[in-house]
Amino acid sequence: MSDTPFIDIDHVTFGYDSRRTILNDISLQFARGKITAVLGGSGCGKTTLLRLIGGVHAPNSGRVVFDGEVVNTADKAQLFRLRRRLGMLFQFGALFTDLNVFDNVAFPLREMSDLPEPLIRHIVLMKLDAVGLRGAAHLKISEVSGGMARRVALARAIALDPELIMYDEPFAGLDLVSMGVAAKLIRTLTDVTGATSLLISHDIPQCMAISDHVVLLAAGGRVVAQGTPAELMASTDPEVRQFVRGEPDGPVKFHYPARSVAEDYGPRAAA
Repeated sequence: MSDTPFIDIDHVTFGYDSRRTILNDISLQFARGKITAVLGGSGCGKTTLLRLIGGVHAPNSGRVVFDGEVVNTADKAQLFRLRRRLGMLFQFGALFTDLNVFDNVAFPLREMSDLPEPLIRHIVLMKLDAVGLRGAAHLKISEVSGGMARRVALARAIALDPELIMYDEPFAGLDLVSMGVAAKLIRTLTDVTGATSLLISHDIPQCMAISDHVVLLAAGGRVVAQGTPAELMASTDPEVRQFVRGEPDGPVKFHYPARSVAEDYGPRAAA
């Protein structure tokens, strides 16, 4: 296996407008065949990072390198080719409610390949079997539970055997059993397929249990810390400790930056 990172985020700065910087000169590398978890509070740029890797947005400065190739959002042919190599598990699944389980998983195969229908059927059933849902192929999306829907979305994400799988909040809204099943599936699929996995989540215990490397982002799009799960859990840095232990008091403030009470409500409110 090559030591060259599969994804290289090289001094990337990005903001949706000039008023707010989402990611501020960050540099990260995601190793081949490993699970990297990117943690951080809401609004720190985790999902934005996935969009930059997928070529949805271009960095304001810096570059995103996908397996040695700089992602160019203006090159549609390149984007199609690179996206063919990645799978995406969207937050809350993003399944097509007018399609059944089978057709949801078959969708990327029908759209992005010329495979005959009998072979597509074989692949879909195989992917559903991998997530324990081959028997649910005929069900409507309205007939499956939240945990099952997340597994259907995972089967769809791996339908094209991607080299990179990006998971956006895969544990959100799941009960403890479904969460454990999802985490085990992510670890197993990474080990069996050799795919590079990038995991965005707020769930500390699950991420620490299955990840090879962990990155902690903070408000303003800066990297606070990175290392193995054990290293982050043992960190003495106040900001890292507050986040991984869920402590209410610390460097991370509850209130979003705002003007003074007197400025917003008038001097009497501040008195």
